[in-house]
Amino acid sequence: MTSAAALSPALEPAGSITKLIAADAEVLSAQLQDLRSRLFPPTSQKQLRKFGSGEAARLIGCSDGYLRQLSLAGEGPQPEKGVAGRRLYTLDQVHDIRQLLARTKPSYLPARSASERLQVIAITNFKGGSGKTTTTAHLAQYFAMRGYRTLAIDLDPQASLSSLLGCQPEFDVAENETLYGAIRYDDKRQPLREVIRKTYFAGLDLVPANLELQEFEHDTPKVLAERKRSSDRLFFARVAQALGEVDPDYDIVVLDCPPSLGFLTLSALCAARSLIITVHPQMLDVASMSQFLHMAAGLLGVVEAAGGNAEYDFLRYMVTRYEPQDGPQTRIVGLMRSLFGERVLTNAMLKSTAISDAGLTKQTLYEVGRENFTKQTYDRAIEALDAVNGEIEHLVRQAWGRAA
Repeated sequence: MTSAAALSPALEPAGSITKLIAADAEVLSAQLQDLRSRLFPPTSQKQLRKFGSGEAARLIGCSDGYLRQLSLAGEGPQPEKGVAGRRLYTLDQVHDIRQLLARTKPSYLPARSASERLQVIAITNFKGGSGKTTTTAHLAQYFAMRGYRTLAIDLDPQASLSSLLGCQPEFDVAENETLYGAIRYDDKRQPLREVIRKTYFAGLDLVPANLELQEFEHDTPKVLAERKRSSDRLFFARVAQALGEVDPDYDIVVLDCPPSLGFLTLSALCAARSLIITVHPQMLDVASMSQFLHMAAGLLGVVEAAGGNAEYDFLRYMVTRYEPQDGPQTRIVGLMRSLFGERVLTNAMLKSTAISDAGLTKQTLYEVGRENFTKQTYDRAIEALDAVNGEIEHLVRQAWGRAA
């Protein structure tokens, strides 16, 4: 336990601010590690909750009654019996049951076929606070819960997605264990498989981030200055090349881009097949998005002229932290729909205390059970979340040429 003295405000030392910032960083890191140890004892690792039979059945795509019949017949993994005989399944068991049912009905398994391309979805906006990382985490978990083989890649040196998915960047991620290890230009580069790690969320793997990613922003200008034209030196192709190494292993890749238009973001956009731009419906945010779109178009135009990928399956704007009763927000959403039409997702992610409260313990809404909130608050938030993510799932399946 961190002592009270360690948490008390330190006196500012005279002279260099570097020492002050470094000291504050050490104090904060120690406190975060202590907090994680207390939140997730005894191993300090996150564990996913179990799912009730009704929720498990909805994830699989069958009825609760059919799931009960399987259990009574001793087929498939047997659930844990909770209070009042309530049946509880782990996500691993949900996946096992899906595999079992797919023997007679293959549609229970949503995995892509050999003719369907790996779907890489980039979540981006260069204004902080647009809900980018929260969107990425929930979307990746949504796909994993429904049986898609999912990889989440954190490209933001601030590593918020990594923290949300149970990986503390200061303590759990060593040198060369981020995406930088798979896209760097020198002989220390290693296969992407070497930096992918399993998460506590069955079906969801992670490439974590930390400050090391910033090295790519420093290295790339030096490489560009060398004026070498070999494909191995093209910065915008490196993320796509790394993903090509694991193409057979996944159905969905979700990229959490940094809040900037640097080399990492451009490389991610060139690797993506689809793009989700998150936007908070406030005038300053929309104005910022306008500048983002101008800059992105200009930079991608240059990259496309140099041979970069600019072909997308879909581009959508996602309204986040939306309050339908807020008149100005409603007008801004209406403006966006009049300008962009169907490129604005029909469903919006509502502002919710349930999501905010879950985030206080580094969890998503999918991880926190309904019993932890008032039912109305939870149901409203989860309904909005599933509607948004379900709409994106439909776009993915449409890109694969599947029926609705």
